[in-house]
Amino acid sequence: MRAGRIAGWTVLGLAVLVTVFPFYWMVRTALTDANHIFSDNFSLIPNHFTWANFRRVLGLSPLAEARAAGGSGASLDFLLYLRNSIVYSAVVVVVQTLSCAMAGYALARLRFRGREAVFAVFVSALMVPPIFTLLPNFALVRDLGLLNTFAGIVAPVLLMTPFTVFFLRQFFLSLPREVEEAAVIDGAGVWGLFWRIALPMSRGPLVTIGLINGVGAWKDYLWPLLVGKEEDSRVLTVALGVFLEQSPNARPDWTGLMAGSTLSVIPVLLLLLFFGKRLAGSLQFTGIK
Repeated sequence: MRAGRIAGWTVLGLAVLVTVFPFYWMVRTALTDANHIFSDNFSLIPNHFTWANFRRVLGLSPLAEARAAGGSGASLDFLLYLRNSIVYSAVVVVVQTLSCAMAGYALARLRFRGREAVFAVFVSALMVPPIFTLLPNFALVRDLGLLNTFAGIVAPVLLMTPFTVFFLRQFFLSLPREVEEAAVIDGAGVWGLFWRIALPMSRGPLVTIGLINGVGAWKDYLWPLLVGKEEDSRVLTVALGVFLEQSPNARPDWTGLMAGSTLSVIPVLLLLLFFGKRLAGSLQFTGIK
C-alpha cells in the first residue's frame, strides 16, 4: 500500500460518505418518533424507533393515532402517485431513447445537406438552461389544452433531449462500418441497418442513457408541479411537496416527509440494483466481441 493509493482510497471513502450520509439521515429521521425528532437530533441511531411515520404517510393509521404520533393527519395516496411516476418515467425513457437513437444514427451515418448544421443546433441546445424554456413550454401546453394531463407533462422531453442525441450519435460513430457494409451487401436498407445492426450493438449505451433519463424523470419536480396539479396526473415528487404543505407552518411534519421520501427512493434503488452491473459494464463501450 503506497502513500498515493492510501490517499486515493481515503478521498474515495470521504466522497462516498458525503454522498451516502444524507440518504442515511433521511432514513434515520423517517424511523424516529416525531415527538422526539429534536431531542434525538445528535444521535446517529434513532433512540425512539418507530414505523408509525410510514404507516401514517400511507394512510394505514387512524387519524387520532397519526396525530398522536406527531403527524398532522395528512396522508399520501402512495399507490396512485407511484403509478403516475412510473408511467411518466417509463414513457419518457422508452419513447425518448428510441427517437434519440434514430436521430443520433441519422446524424452519424446518413449523408444529407445541412447535417453538420443540424448537429450544431443540437449541440448549441446543450448551452440553453432548461429554466429558459419553462415559460414558453408552459404557454404552449396551456394553449393546446394539455394542462393536468400526462401528455402535457411528457410533451417537452418526449421525443428529444440534446444530450441524449449527442451521446448516442458519438457512440454510433464508433461502430465499425465493416459490419454495416456486409449487411448492405446482403440487401439491408437503412432501417434494417439501424434496427438489426446498430441497436443490438448499442445495448450498453442504450441502457446507460435510459437509466440516466429515467432517474432524471423520476426526480423531476418543477415541470410536473406546473402542469400536473390534479391528483390524476400528480407524480410522487409533487405529492410529497403537497404533503408537506398540509402540515402546520409552526411544526412541519419532517418525519412524515422523510418517510415518504424514503419510499419514493426505493423504486430507483431497485432499478439500479437490477441494471447497475450492466450500467458499469456499458461504460466501457465495447463494440464487437
